Amino acid sequence: MKEFSTLEARQRLASLLERASKDGAVRIRRKDGQAFVLRPEPPARSPLDVAAIEARLSREDIVDAIREGRRPA
Repeated sequence: MKEFSTLEARQRLASLLERASKDGAVRIRRKDGQAFVLRPEPPARSPLDVAAIEARLSREDIVDAIREGRRPA
């Protein structure tokens, strides 16, 4: 992981973000020795973003399943 001073981080923020994106993380160290790790956040995904499946269902099969699910118990 590449380390930068706070002065370098301020001067080259855009390139620092690119480096973090490429390498996974960068460390920024203050003069007092305190260090911080900057890493990219994973992209937000919708809970409805699911993989498709191969299901050979006819229109009638789908409609029947929906109707069955709507019947009172």
